[in-house]
Amino acid sequence: MAKFVGAYESADIDALVALLTDDVFMSMPPMPLEYRGRDIVARFLALVFASAQQSELIPARANGQPALGAYLATPTGSRPGTGLFVLTLAGDRIRALTCFEDTVLPWFGLPRSLASR
Repeated sequence: MAKFVGAYESADIDALVALLTDDVFMSMPPMPLEYRGRDIVARFLALVFASAQQSELIPARANGQPALGAYLATPTGSRPGTGLFVLTLAGDRIRALTCFEDTVLPWFGLPRSLASR
């Protein structure tokens, strides 16, 4: 999970893609958006990172799986939650990445926003 956090927080798409299985599945319930395969997930992540906004990930657990609360660093110093990533692992690689809306953060013991720096 530390490699995922480092790669995501530094917007290193190549490092993220190296952590994914070839047939990785990414979904974003309740939205009907689903992506399968490293190439399409890499293209989606490139769009996310194109906004050049920095994120911070906070570890959690969801249904026994590793999870990460995602928080966006803003110019004002506030860090609102943007969602929760749940990682399904296959050995040391990520087989599925499920991204939930920020409203679920408290359900997993995470705050809706982080204190300003």
